[in-house]
Amino acid sequence: MATYEPVIGFEVHTELSTATKIFCGCDITYGAPPNTQVCPICLGMPGVLPVLNRQAIEYTIRTAIALNCEITERTVFDRKNYYYPDLPKNYQISQNYASLGLNGYVDLDVNGTTKRVRINNVHLEEDAGKLIHPDIPGADYSLVDLNRAGTALIEIVSEPDIDNADEALAYMQTLKNLLEYIEVSDCKMQEGRLRFEVNISVREVGTKTLGTKVEIKNLNSMKTALKCIEYETRRQSDALNRGEKIIQETRLWDEAVGATRAMRSKEDAHDYRYFPDPDLVEVHITPEWREEVRAHLPELQDAKRRRFVEEYGLPEYDARVLTSAKKTATYYEHAVAAHKNPKSLSNWMMTEVLRELNARDVEADEFPLKSEGLASIVRMIDEGKISGKIAKDVFAKAVETGRAPEEIVQSEGLLQVSDTGEIEKFVDEAIAENPDMVAKIQGGNAKTIQALVGQVMKKSRGKANPALVNELINRKLQS
Repeated sequence: MATYEPVIGFEVHTELSTATKIFCGCDITYGAPPNTQVCPICLGMPGVLPVLNRQAIEYTIRTAIALNCEITERTVFDRKNYYYPDLPKNYQISQNYASLGLNGYVDLDVNGTTKRVRINNVHLEEDAGKLIHPDIPGADYSLVDLNRAGTALIEIVSEPDIDNADEALAYMQTLKNLLEYIEVSDCKMQEGRLRFEVNISVREVGTKTLGTKVEIKNLNSMKTALKCIEYETRRQSDALNRGEKIIQETRLWDEAVGATRAMRSKEDAHDYRYFPDPDLVEVHITPEWREEVRAHLPELQDAKRRRFVEEYGLPEYDARVLTSAKKTATYYEHAVAAHKNPKSLSNWMMTEVLRELNARDVEADEFPLKSEGLASIVRMIDEGKISGKIAKDVFAKAVETGRAPEEIVQSEGLLQVSDTGEIEKFVDEAIAENPDMVAKIQGGNAKTIQALVGQVMKKSRGKANPALVNELINRKLQS
């Protein structure tokens, strides 16, 4: 029985963060009532003329530059002809003959090694609308929402250079981070702003000949893309070992059964009959325009990491973790702007905040505790208002309830006790109740003092100032 390995390529679609659609002035705000952000142009009415959104072109150039592509000096838009209910014109304006970016690459960090994935092309097109399938037993119809139709969309097409699931995950994460860092898209997958299509084939280990590929469309989750890769690798390998032929086809992921299922074969797919769109003129990307876009690229990940080390005095490890995602880096920078203690804030980010983000499967801009709230917790520690232990309790309550940390501290009486007389009473009680600990400390076992401090903190319900507790214990046991 032969052993097979996957060969993987990606087509990644990301909606651009332009204020309006690509060929008209309609808004693109997510969540608006169905069919309220439309006009005769994006509805495909006869006789209307598209007008190209300049910012969409510049965002595409920006993306192509960041992906090390050659920038096409002369580009055109083409009509991709097919019928689907959410495409009212019966064609999509896209780019087939002269994509904006060609022959690029992206380098991935995969388990400590660098893997280069070639980018075939980066092109700009309009998005289609969306079909809504009623969750009603026996419903035999779908509803069409055209709010998304005409939204500016970049498609990034890779070469089949990815060999396994680890590389596939690194590619998706790297591309998402890059798109966020260059500020062309917010990449919110739950809103369909970033979507993956995976091309998978298998070949015998040790050979270089590509097998017949299968395309899996419309994946809104990296986890789902990885499930598809695992399933298709197994399905195609088993089929070949049974002597079956792999059919080139488009498949969809069925989450309910954990498997892909056939959508259509490529042999039966419609001929798109591409031809230049007669309503749109050629676009010429002059060297001056290209360099102007390059000059206005936002700060990229490596530059931000270096700045975090130099400006905030962070260790290289901290800076690398905090810049691994643009939204995490932005959260951290806003926290530092609110309270100038970069290292303490970094410690809280890398322990408490990132743990909660992973557990909740959300990004930093969706975190219930805003950056100013985290800054206020660290500020209260630095000012001696709360202890580190109470700070963690306040953090947990703020995350769960959305309440401001200062309000939690005040309303629940959590302010740290720094009154010497009150703390001295707790110290005296702890010394009287723990003679064994006292004997060990006086016998030279300095570590035991922390256990005695713990007893005092317990009596004060965590509110005693730890530094003052240590000072009083040492003073009393030395006298």
